[in-house]
This record gives sequence, structure tokens and C-alpha cells, in this order.
Amino acid sequence: MNRVLSILSLILLFPMLVLAQQQPQVFEGAKIIPIEGEPISEGTLIIEKGKITAVGTRENVEIPENAQTHDVSGKVIMPGLVDSHSHIGSGDGGDRSSALHPDTRILDSIDPRSDTFKKALAGGITTVNVMPGSGHLMSGRTVYLKLRDTNTIEEMLFVDDPVNEIAGGLKMANGTNPIGEGPFPGTRAKSVAMVRDLFIKAQEYKNKVEKADGDPEKMPTRDLGMETLIQVLDGERVVHNHTHRHDDILTAIRLSEEFGYRLVLHHVSEAWKVAEEIAEAEVPSSIIVLDSPGGKMEAADIRYENGAVLEEAGVMVGYHTDASITDTRLFLRSGAFGVRAGMSRDAALEALTIANAKMLDLENRVGTLEEGKDADFIILSGDPLSTYTRVQQTWVEGKKRFDVSDPEDAKYAVGGYKVFERSTQNHHHHGID
Repeated sequence: MNRVLSILSLILLFPMLVLAQQQPQVFEGAKIIPIEGEPISEGTLIIEKGKITAVGTRENVEIPENAQTHDVSGKVIMPGLVDSHSHIGSGDGGDRSSALHPDTRILDSIDPRSDTFKKALAGGITTVNVMPGSGHLMSGRTVYLKLRDTNTIEEMLFVDDPVNEIAGGLKMANGTNPIGEGPFPGTRAKSVAMVRDLFIKAQEYKNKVEKADGDPEKMPTRDLGMETLIQVLDGERVVHNHTHRHDDILTAIRLSEEFGYRLVLHHVSEAWKVAEEIAEAEVPSSIIVLDSPGGKMEAADIRYENGAVLEEAGVMVGYHTDASITDTRLFLRSGAFGVRAGMSRDAALEALTIANAKMLDLENRVGTLEEGKDADFIILSGDPLSTYTRVQQTWVEGKKRFDVSDPEDAKYAVGGYKVFERSTQNHHHHGID
């Protein structure tokens, strides 16, 4: 009898749950930093069905009659943070059988239940570019993820069909990391030669596909790696290139110009030495801030001024965590370090949001608080660049994914290494990836 009553209760409750999910949510009284446009004092943000429907002052927005209102006076609201280079989710890419693995997908190895996702949400991160490591010249396809509450990796994607749609970029690396013993290159020059050779083969494969013109008898044997590189050559898939030294940075640019592919430079520790060249090539740079010494010799000349120098040169700049190299819970402070070293406040905030969204081709969905975009936002206790500010809530597509007032969530915000032991016990990084 009790079981029957429980089932009847759930049946009666279900329409109310659905209605609650579709009910407009209004956040009033906070300072809103939309990124696109000036900050709004005592602003109003309205969301419905996972989308932003209005951003403005109480006087210039219309509050829906059935809305649920949240008083967030004294708080700050800004877009969910976009991390353009991360290794959360315990995934991997190519193995040691080859230095070039354009056919592998990190999507196939990510644990969607990894606690590292909850940790990122505690830092206000809502979108990530999850990458394979940098120990290969090509370590595989990256994947762009939305940190939804899901049970499968497919539910975290920005696309519906990861087989036939572009779900991420391609991770490449140069410099010291991919150098080693055969089949890996032994020198920088050999590294470039191997990459060039593979792209030339991809061009030849592309020509055969075009000549076949859909005739299955004339089509070349299917090659997953070649299919990836055709997408790169056609400008559909972005190359995310790990690089540090000034000469390696220019080599990465040289290769992209030779084969005409779209490029985002990552880390670029010595970008301050070649900022004008990066600007002339019109290549975005996703940079990292390290707050303690150590790591690899390639990064010995990294400077906090990187962001400021690149901004002054006219380069699109984004920050990333390279998690777990830097703590995802402290991502906001990357922008604060940039401002401390001379970067403008606007550019630093853009570097945590819309600039990274543009590098991932996601600027139409995330990165700013604008009508029609995904309802991804964070509620902060104060100014985003203050060391005293804490992320209080993180919302993804209109659903609260993190709330520091919830003891279960709070442990991910303030807990030590042991909180994440299950997710990290088989996942270690050495140096900057």
C-alpha cells in the first residue's frame, strides 16, 4: 500500500517538477558584469528554459508573472568561466606507438562522474576544452564540454552527433615534450618534418576524396586520422598547439601558415618576446599563470606580463588552468595576476570568458550575459578580481550546479587533496601540459 501511495505521489509531483524547471528565474540586486557592455549596478538577470531572456536594470526589463525571484543584493554576477585548456575528467589520448595520433579522441576516455568536474564548478568554470597531453606531436582530438549534471559524456557535449559533427579541436605540441626515442623525433627539426609529412599526406588524401566525388568505388580506404586532418585543412577543426619558447612559438605559426589551418597557441611562456609576430599572424593565445617556481626549463622565462604585452600588441588573449597544473577553484585569480602585471581589467575578464569562447568557436553560446545565450553564470561574493572573493553559486543552462552553502558542495570548494583522491589516483601530470 505504501509503495502504491509513493508511486501516486511521484506521478502527482512530476508535473510540478517539470513546471519548476521551466519557470522563469529572476536574479535581482546584484552588480552584473555582462562582459559585452558596461557593468550594471543593481541589475536584473532573467533566465528561462536554460537561456538568458533579459539582462538590464529593474526599470528596463519585464518580469514574467510566474517568475521565481532571487534577491542577490550585494553580490556580483558574471558569465560562467570558460577554460580553454584543461585535463579534467581523467581522459587520455595517443599512446607510445607513434608520435602522431590524429585519430584518437579524448572523448572516448573521459569519466563523466569524475570529481574534477565538481571541483571546476566550485571555481565558477562552466565550459572546458579538455585536451590530451603534450607528449606527442599530435595526441588526438580535444573535446569541448559543458559541465552539466549528466551520466554520460555525450550529455556534456555541445554537439548532438560526435561522430559526424566537430566536438572539439586537435591537440598538437612542439618543443621539448614530444622529443624522445623512436618512433618519437629526437630533435626539433625532425619534429617539424614529421608533422609536415603527415599534413602533405592529408592533402593527398583530401585530393583523392574530392576526385572521387562521392563515388564509393573511387574513394580511398577510410582513414580516421586523415579525416581529422581534412577537417583541420578545411578550417572546421581548430588546432590547439602546446608551445613555450619564442622560437617554438614561431615554428607553430609557420606550420599553420604553410598548411592554412586555424591555430590557437597555448601556454606561450615566452610570448612577450615575440608578441608583435603573434599579432601579425593574427593568432589567439591561451596563456597560463604560474604562482610558484618549478616545472620545465622551457617555461623558465614565463612572465606575469604576458597578458599585458599580448593585449598591447593586439592579440586575443585567454587564460587557462591546464588543470591540474593550476587549481580550477582559483581560476579567477589568473585574471587578477594579469591586471597586477599591467593588463586592463576588461581584457582580463574577457580572457576568462568570451575570448576563450571565441577560441573554441562557442561565442554564440557562452562567454557573455546576453539575451539568447545559454544561462551559464556565477554568483560571487564580491569583485571577481579580489583575493577575498569566493564563488557562491555556479549555474549551467539555468540549473544550479554548485552552491557553497550546501555542505556537500562546499567540500569541493575548500577541501584538500583527499576529497579528489578517487579522481586523481590514476591521473598525474608532470610540468605544463
